[in-house]
Amino acid sequence: MPENELLVSVVMPCLNEAETVSRCVGAARMALEAAGIPGEIIVADNGSTDGSQEIAARAGARVLHVAERGYGAALIGGIAAARGRYVVMGDADDSYDFGTIPAFVRKLEEGNDLIIGSRFRGHIEPGAMPPLHRWLGNPVLSFLGRLFFRVPVSDFHCGIRALRKDAVKQLDLRTTGMEFASEMVVKASLFGLRIAEIPVTLRPDGRSRPPHLRTWRDGWRHLRFLLIYSPRWLYLVPGLFFAVAGALLIVWLLPGPRTLFGATLDVHSMLGAAALVLIGTQAISFAVFAKVFAITEGLLPMDPRLEKTFRVVTLETGLVVGALLTVAGALLIGRVMSVWSGEQFRTLDYSRTMRSMIPGVLLLVLGAQAILSSFFLSILGLKRR
Repeated sequence: MPENELLVSVVMPCLNEAETVSRCVGAARMALEAAGIPGEIIVADNGSTDGSQEIAARAGARVLHVAERGYGAALIGGIAAARGRYVVMGDADDSYDFGTIPAFVRKLEEGNDLIIGSRFRGHIEPGAMPPLHRWLGNPVLSFLGRLFFRVPVSDFHCGIRALRKDAVKQLDLRTTGMEFASEMVVKASLFGLRIAEIPVTLRPDGRSRPPHLRTWRDGWRHLRFLLIYSPRWLYLVPGLFFAVAGALLIVWLLPGPRTLFGATLDVHSMLGAAALVLIGTQAISFAVFAKVFAITEGLLPMDPRLEKTFRVVTLETGLVVGALLTVAGALLIGRVMSVWSGEQFRTLDYSRTMRSMIPGVLLLVLGAQAILSSFFLSILGLKRR
């Protein structure tokens, strides 16, 4: 069928699915024909050695050979080769009902850009999903995805979904493993695409071999991706907590020792609080660096709030703040040096002098960090062709 007449491309990633791929291709063909939807079926084969390619071709699919291994790599290749205006992607293990293709297409026709199937709002047949995935893995990762990115999606990892090909092109999807499912949803949200959900049924797959999914390895890859793509939760939120907690503790201990829950806190606690402030400010700096780098590399969309901030917080502003912090720290250290000089450079009363020395050293280090970070941020923000 000519490319301009195709409405839907059904893309199925495949790696040794000889037992089920024919049924999946047949179900997709029947759904398209019954609904009168002009379309094609692409089996993106990822190096099968069990004859899946020939079986899929005989069933009526266009077989695409994807050399790079991985679930995401297969789908990226299949989506790139799709000729339809819409792409419906689904696993070739017979665990999803391709009869729902018309429902996905209707939601796209309503103006949505990405439609995610939801097994939790639909139905999960007995034995279709391991208990660890059903009650812990998928719910927790989906919750974190909603928390980090404010995406109204109940099932981040459902294997059947649909998308507008022209809208998803701008996302520049890159991950090659199972975390591809999370990347698609996260980037669609960050780039402002319209996302909707429909309930689907998950049934036990038709394979006699174990699934490709590895619980802990792939779960960690999903979690790692969510953290990497959210500098706010990876760096900023913990950094603010540590910095504020450390600063408050230092201020509280400045007048003298304090008692808390029967324990006496003194300069040793103040030193620990200074470490918290340093860790926190480092994390905040990394949050800004990561955000700017991701935007300049096209991994994240432009953030209007960040643009407004950088109109005020320039290299010169950072240098001035760093210089002021350095001077304040030097003054406090100078005060301690003066006391030491008055004692003929003999032993000092640490409980008294360390109350100036610790904040002084802290301000000195923060000043140096502010100066160096300002220069590094300016390098990251350089315009490139």
